[in-house]
Amino acid sequence: MTHVESLPPPRTGIGPIGWLRQNLFSTWYNALLTIIATLVIGVVLLSIIEWAVGSARWGAISTNMTLFMLGQYPREQVWRVWAVIYLLALLLGLSWGVWQTAVRGFALIAVGASLVFALSVVNSSVWPIWIGVAFAIGLGYLGGRHVPGMRRVAVVGGVLSFPIGLLLISGLTRLNFLPQVPSNLWGGLLLTLVLTVVGNLVSLPLGILLALGRRSRLPVIHYFCVGYIELIRGVPLITILYMAANMLPFFLPETVRPELVVRAMIGLILFEAAYQAENVRGGLQAIPRGQYEAAYALGLNPILTTLFIILPQALRLVIPALLNSFVSLFKDTSLVAIVGLFDLLRIGRSVLAQSDWLGTHREVFAFAFLVYWGINLALTYGGRRLERALGIGQR
Repeated sequence: MTHVESLPPPRTGIGPIGWLRQNLFSTWYNALLTIIATLVIGVVLLSIIEWAVGSARWGAISTNMTLFMLGQYPREQVWRVWAVIYLLALLLGLSWGVWQTAVRGFALIAVGASLVFALSVVNSSVWPIWIGVAFAIGLGYLGGRHVPGMRRVAVVGGVLSFPIGLLLISGLTRLNFLPQVPSNLWGGLLLTLVLTVVGNLVSLPLGILLALGRRSRLPVIHYFCVGYIELIRGVPLITILYMAANMLPFFLPETVRPELVVRAMIGLILFEAAYQAENVRGGLQAIPRGQYEAAYALGLNPILTTLFIILPQALRLVIPALLNSFVSLFKDTSLVAIVGLFDLLRIGRSVLAQSDWLGTHREVFAFAFLVYWGINLALTYGGRRLERALGIGQR
C-alpha cells in the first residue's frame, strides 16, 4: 500500500506585506511615488488635525446644532421628529433581522452614527436619545431574527413608514395633539432628507411609467414620453426649480396655492423622473427577447409579463444606476436654497451671518461636508452590500 503524503491547501491570500509589495512597492518608481504621496497626505492631515483640535471654533456648530438639524421647526414639537427617527430605527433593525446581509450595512452604519452623535453632542439631555436609537435598532433586529412572522410586518412597515413619517412631521389641522406645522418652517437636514426621500420615492414609479411608455408602440404615448424625457434632461435642475416655484401656480386653480416646499418637491420629482426613466429603460433593453417569448408561451398577457417577469429583472439589473441617482438627488437638494428654502447649506450661511460666529466659514462648511459625505458614504456602502446580496454582476 502506497502512502500518499497529504499536502496543505494552496495559499489564496498574499497577506498585508505581500499586498504592499505587490501594489505599492512593485518597482522603484512605484515605491518613490508611494513615499511622496504618503508624505504629502501626512502633512495635509497633520495641518487639518492641528486646526481642528487647536484653533477651530466648533461652538458655531454645537450652539446651532438644532438649527442645522431642524431649521425653524417649532421646538415644542421636536418630539415628533424623534418619533419618526425611532420608528425608522426600529424598522431598520427589523429589516436587518429578517433579510440579514441585504440590510446589515445600513443598520450598522446607523448604529455607528447614533453612537457618534451621542458622544459628540454637548447637551447631556440629548445623548441618551441617540443611545436609544441604537437600542431600537438592536431591539428590532432581535425581533426580526427570533420572532416568527416578522417578514410581513417589515414589508407593511416599510410601505407605511413614509406616509406615517410625513404625517407626524407635518401634522393635521384637526388634531389638537398633532397640530399642523407649515412646511415653510422645515429646514436644515430635516428639509434636505424630506426632499430626498419624497423626490426618490415618487420619481421612481413615474420614471418606470415613462420608460415603459417610451417603449410603447402607440405613437401618442411613445412620442409624449420621448419628448418629456429629452426636454427635462436638456434643462438644468435650477431652471426646473425656478419654474416650479414661480410658474406652477399659473397652471393651477386660483384656490390651489401649494407651499414653496411642495413646489420644490414637484420640481425635483419631474426632474428626477426623466433620469430614472433612462435608467429603467437600460434595464428593460438588457432583458433577452426569450424572456418575453417564454412568458407568452405560459399564457401571460403583455401587462402580466411586464409586471411579473420583465420589470423585476430590469430593476435588479439597474440597482447601481438607481442608487447613483438617489445619491445625486440628495446632493442636488442644496439648490433649493436658490428659491428661498432653508436647507442645510443655507442654514450654514445664516449661522455665518450671526455676529458671534463671523469668520467661521471653514468650520461651518466642514460640518456640511461631513454630513453630506457621511450620508452619501452610508448610501454607497449599503448599496454595495445590497448588490452583493442580490448577486448583481455575479449571477
